[in-house]
Amino acid sequence: MSEQKFLPFALPDIGEEEINEVVDTLRSGWVTTGPKTKQFEADFAAFLGDGVEAIAVNSATSGLHLALEALGVGPGDEVIVPTYTFTATAEVVRYLGADPVFIDVDPATLNMTAEGLRAAITPKTKVVMPVHFAGLACDMDAIIALAREHGIKVVEDAAHALPTLYKGRLIGTLDSDVTVFSFYANKTMTTGEGGMVVSKNKDLIARCKVMRLHGISRDAFDRYQSKTPAWFYEVIAPGFKYNMPDICAALGLHQLKKIRRFQQQREEMATRFDAELCDLPLILPARPLEGGSEHAWHLYPVRLKPEAGISRDDFIARMSEKGVGCSVHFIPLHLHPVWRDGYGLTPADFPVAQAAFEAEVTLPLYTRMSAGDQARVIAAVREVLGA
Repeated sequence: MSEQKFLPFALPDIGEEEINEVVDTLRSGWVTTGPKTKQFEADFAAFLGDGVEAIAVNSATSGLHLALEALGVGPGDEVIVPTYTFTATAEVVRYLGADPVFIDVDPATLNMTAEGLRAAITPKTKVVMPVHFAGLACDMDAIIALAREHGIKVVEDAAHALPTLYKGRLIGTLDSDVTVFSFYANKTMTTGEGGMVVSKNKDLIARCKVMRLHGISRDAFDRYQSKTPAWFYEVIAPGFKYNMPDICAALGLHQLKKIRRFQQQREEMATRFDAELCDLPLILPARPLEGGSEHAWHLYPVRLKPEAGISRDDFIARMSEKGVGCSVHFIPLHLHPVWRDGYGLTPADFPVAQAAFEAEVTLPLYTRMSAGDQARVIAAVREVLGA
C-alpha cells in the first residue's frame, strides 16, 4: 500500500460553526426535539421555497415510511420502486403490509423511467417512488404526468438529491406529493443521522407530524415550553418514534448554509474527473440533459467497460492497495435474499441494473477532498487501468 494516508470513500465536512452549535445545544439543556429542530425545519422550507412545508425526522427511511403512511398505503397496495436503489426504498413499503414492485432503470442515468413505470402499473398500484440516483433528477415531468393519468401518488426518494435542479426547479418543489431527503453522514450535507419530509400538502404534513412522535395530538416541544399547564395530550393514532433531536438539527442549521458552496465544489470535482478520465475504458456518470437542470453530485459512479480488462471487484481491491477507498452503488434489490426470494426475482428480469452493478465503482468525491487528494484518485485509476 502507498505510504500516504489512506483516502476514504467519504468524510463529512464539519466546521467550527457546527461544533459550536452542538455545544450550545448541550449547554442549553434542550437536547431532544426543540427550538433548533423547529428552526432547521423553517430554514429548510425557506431554502426550497415555493410554499413547501418541512418535517425533520431521524432518517430518510423514517421519512419515506411516514410519507407512505400518510398517503394511506396498506395491505393489498403496490408501490413501484427501482431495483437500483438502497433497500430502504422498498422496505418501508413492507412496513405497511403493501408490496413493492421492482422495475429496471435507464442505461445511461440508472434512474427510473416513465416507460418502465407504465409497464408495471396495475389496478393495485398506489404510489410510485422514483429515486434520483447519485444526485441526478429522474425525468419527473413524464413520471408525474403518467402517475396523474392513473391516479397514482408520487413520493420522491431524494436521499441523493440536495440541491438538485430539474428544469430550473429544486427537487422538493415539483408537483409530486411528497419528497424525502437524507442527511446521513456521507450525503451532500449531514446531521449525523436524519432526514426531511417536504410537501405542499398541509394535511399530509400534519399527518406526518402527528405520526412522527407516537401519534400524539400536540407537539412535545410546545407542551413542555407552555407557560400554562399543558400536560394534557391525546394519542390519536399508533405512531412512531421518528423525531429529529436538536443535537442533530444543530449540525443541519449550518450545513444548510453551506449547501450551495458544497454543490459547487462537487460540480468542479466531477468536471475534473470527467476531463481526466474520459480517455479511459469507463462509462462516466450521466449529466443533466435539460437546460436549467443541475446535478447534486452526491456520488461519482463510473462503470468499467469490457475492454478495461479487469473485474469490478479486482479494480476496487487494486485501488485499496493504492490507498484509495471506493464503494459500489448499488447491489440491486433483486439480488438480496429478502426481495429475490420473497418476490421471485432474477437478474434476467433487470438486465440494465444487473449489468450496471457488475461494472459499477463509486469513486471518492466529497468536499473535504483537496485537489491533491483528487489527483491521487485520478492517478490510481489510471494506473490500475494501465493508462
